[in-house]
Amino acid sequence: MSRKDPKPATAPSRFLGRTRELKELRADIERAGLDTLAGRKAPRARVLLIAGRPGSGRTALAEELVRQVAGRYPDGVLRARLTDPDGTPVPVVRAARDLLTALELPTPPGAAEDELAEAFRAALAGRRTLLVLDDAADAEQVDALLPENADCLVVAVAEGPLTGIADVRPCTLGGLDTKSAVALLCRHIDPVRVTVDPRAAEALVETLQGQPAALVLAAGWLAARPQAAVADLARHLHADPGDGTPLARILRLVHSALPGAAARTLRLLALAPAGDVDPHTASALAGCSVDAARALLDDFAASGLLRPLTSPLPRYEVPGCLHPLLRSLARAHDRPAELQLARARMLERTVRLLQSCRAITETDSPDSRERLNGLPAALRFPSPRAAEVWLGARRPALLAAARLAVADGELDTLARRLMSQLVRAMAAHFGTQAAAGDLYDIHGLVLDVAERRDLPREKAAALLNLADLDARTGRTATALARYRAALDAGREANDPYAAGRAMESVGGAHLELGDYDRAADWFGRALAHRLARGERVDAARLYGRIATAATYAGRYGEALRNWRAAVAAHRKNGDVAGQARALSELARVQEYAGRPAESLRTCQEAVEWARRAEDVRLQAALQLRLADTLERLGDPTAASLHRGAAGRMLGEEIRGIDGRTDGDTEVTAPEQDSNACEIRSASDED
Repeated sequence: MSRKDPKPATAPSRFLGRTRELKELRADIERAGLDTLAGRKAPRARVLLIAGRPGSGRTALAEELVRQVAGRYPDGVLRARLTDPDGTPVPVVRAARDLLTALELPTPPGAAEDELAEAFRAALAGRRTLLVLDDAADAEQVDALLPENADCLVVAVAEGPLTGIADVRPCTLGGLDTKSAVALLCRHIDPVRVTVDPRAAEALVETLQGQPAALVLAAGWLAARPQAAVADLARHLHADPGDGTPLARILRLVHSALPGAAARTLRLLALAPAGDVDPHTASALAGCSVDAARALLDDFAASGLLRPLTSPLPRYEVPGCLHPLLRSLARAHDRPAELQLARARMLERTVRLLQSCRAITETDSPDSRERLNGLPAALRFPSPRAAEVWLGARRPALLAAARLAVADGELDTLARRLMSQLVRAMAAHFGTQAAAGDLYDIHGLVLDVAERRDLPREKAAALLNLADLDARTGRTATALARYRAALDAGREANDPYAAGRAMESVGGAHLELGDYDRAADWFGRALAHRLARGERVDAARLYGRIATAATYAGRYGEALRNWRAAVAAHRKNGDVAGQARALSELARVQEYAGRPAESLRTCQEAVEWARRAEDVRLQAALQLRLADTLERLGDPTAASLHRGAAGRMLGEEIRGIDGRTDGDTEVTAPEQDSNACEIRSASDED
């Protein structure tokens, strides 16, 4: 997850040690690079690399450096983590999109990695920004996001060198110096316990190799046992016959000292998506109450096993250095079936929370109210605002849960329900446009499951949704290919809805590409499909779309026939506003065809129907259309009267409706409202 801090932190630092490393890093900022020595302007931002094993305090050092130098970068600090807690590298496309979102810049759904990375670099071109790239997996990730602006600074954190990025000297971390390590212990326990036996404290530091994460766990173990001496902990560690790093050894000791239920809960936290844990996640994994889970999480955080997150809700993060160790403990102590059951409970709980999150926005629906009241109190939200806050805070974890569920391959039913509810909740709270980037990813996951499970109905729905988002972002050729694939899948599934929508969408894509003959042909196929099924409202719209394609192609006779058919269909359906719009377009085509008198009569009829429909904006636009026609017929006085009437209707808004300055006001029939948030695989209960 990425975020932006617009101002440097002003709180006093609690950082210990690393004085030499900080001095070297700050000096490296001022160091002349190879380009400067060669007399060239540096083409890219300076990269400072902090390298070290997980648990060495590398991220803490990076944050302390940022705290010290952030004042030099008035455009703020941007942060992105480039590896998930489970060790999976974060795709550059996701990191770039999150960084652009942090900058409040648009991120077209489905945009390619190169496009988003280029947009991010361009966004930093005129800024003085400090970019922190934590836990970079390789040089390619950093290079793709490296600003082409020497006024920016990049602080990268990685386990090893970033070979391939020029002019980077890594600051490699070992353990803390003994004095700082002992001070870290004293920060968490009574200092008297150290001063009475300083040699034992130094021996403990040496055993743990000065690794900060291991020292924090050791301090937590001692804090939970006020009667134990520091030497007792050192003896326990020396008695551990197991191999591994100091962090692994101290974690095994801490885990073995926990009660059985708490130890099992700790192990299962390795299953939490994105390492992001809240009481509901822990409750579902462990099979305990939410209150009991919250108490356990607080205890784990006090012991250094979890890191509390800054959030409006209680949330914790499994430290990346502990995640693989907890996963190993889970494999050693829990059967695969038990782990799968815990994962299934977590996904089921997430589905029910998403159902509640969506239902709270639908209180006007009796079914939604009944479903909401049927949920346990712990799963209900007190207000739509509370549900929206939860959804926003849990968004990264929810998306990660969907990705993990699909990758698992054995919980596809739960994965499908999760994605269905996630899409609906996001659409309800954020809107499909604001959530388009996330929706695109989710529909891609739905497509993966549908293809793996050979589910043509779901495949058709996913392809339609993806194609709609492609079309909205200008990737019309890609959208066309997906619409055709959706048509094939819809026919295979014998799904008339998907087939009909796909045919119309294929026509719309051809229309956008300027192939008017193919567009009219596909609209005609869709019309025949709708008429055969008695879908008169859709058929009325399709008459208009055929007429539009014919108009663009210059076939005015065909366009007039289809607009008249659209007028008749809307009249039969009782759609007064639709009839007015179709008459308006009929008048336009009559004017194009050189029939101004007919156009005037048709436009006057359209005004009357718009008045009956009480559509003020349409009336105003039609008044402008009448004014244009009258002016062309040589009656400027009447034209002026109609323009005045339009102005009185909408005042200053009239230019926004007209949209142009040449007086040619367009009133088009509404396009099909393609639903970019539908997943037609879910059951009615979802």
